[in-house]
Amino acid sequence: MNPYIGHDSQLYGVEEHRLVGGKGDGMRLYEISNGRGLELTVSPDRAGDITRLRFRGINMSYLSPCGYVAPAYYDSVGSNWLQSFTAGFLTTCGLQAVGSPCVDEGEELPLHGSIANLPCEQAYWTEEEGMLVVHTTVKDETIFGRKLRMEREVRVSTMENAFTICDVIENTGDRTEPLEVLYHMNMGYPLLDEDSIVNIPSAEVRPRDDHAAADLANWMQMEKPTAGYQERCYYHRFSGRDGYASICQPKLGLGLEIRFDAGELDGFVEWKMMGVRDYVLGLECGNCYPDGRDVMRRTGMLKFLKPGEKKAYRVEIRMVSLKGTVQESPKD
Repeated sequence: MNPYIGHDSQLYGVEEHRLVGGKGDGMRLYEISNGRGLELTVSPDRAGDITRLRFRGINMSYLSPCGYVAPAYYDSVGSNWLQSFTAGFLTTCGLQAVGSPCVDEGEELPLHGSIANLPCEQAYWTEEEGMLVVHTTVKDETIFGRKLRMEREVRVSTMENAFTICDVIENTGDRTEPLEVLYHMNMGYPLLDEDSIVNIPSAEVRPRDDHAAADLANWMQMEKPTAGYQERCYYHRFSGRDGYASICQPKLGLGLEIRFDAGELDGFVEWKMMGVRDYVLGLECGNCYPDGRDVMRRTGMLKFLKPGEKKAYRVEIRMVSLKGTVQESPKD
């Protein structure tokens, strides 16, 4: 016990809150502070995703114009997923589908699947040596259909400014099921602007479409908010298992790094969206590309889980402080 403090929250901790008003009314939130400058918000009513991320009081993530949206407002038709796309730092896409709406082997699949709009069956937090851990369980299970369960731990260090997302996905049914997952991580202002430095040391960069191909040479260059901007997506592949991406803001002297197993999460997506208010950079590791499950099946990239089989994924995020930089105030 620390004799200088009356309560642990003077240094670090987790607090549970509920939202009041708007489309997020009643949603539970875990507000986590590691006592070293790292703050994040975990939403147990949205699959245990991470809505807000701050470092030393500076916002690192993107919150869409939708804001907080409770699962009751989710519309699974076509691309209506976008109407409840809070974004935040992490929106999990899957588990039955990632990417474009499609029909795969007779099953109609919505944009990015339903997992991000499912409330967790269980949610609680524990303290371990040097770690605050939020535990969640979400069930993507239906009668006469898929039965997939995701156990998640968001492990936040109190010793350094880093956290890890640890997922175990299990097929609890009696038939082999397709499994798609994409960790849709979204960088926002003031971490993101035209001066941000993006580093993705991939072995291959491939544009998603002709529009992205027209500006392939500038995939790592960020731009000012532009009216009428059309998104550009770039697909990255790494030569080994050491998946890595980073973004730094030299004006603020900070940034973040993302590390993952590029053998397991073999489809990395850079989503470059430089629109007005729709200003976001997605650095997204996944086990597929967001072209629709039917396309992944045809290309042989679609993964499967047998009955009773489990699959574990791990994504590490670390805050970065840059030396020799001058901090500036964000733009109004």
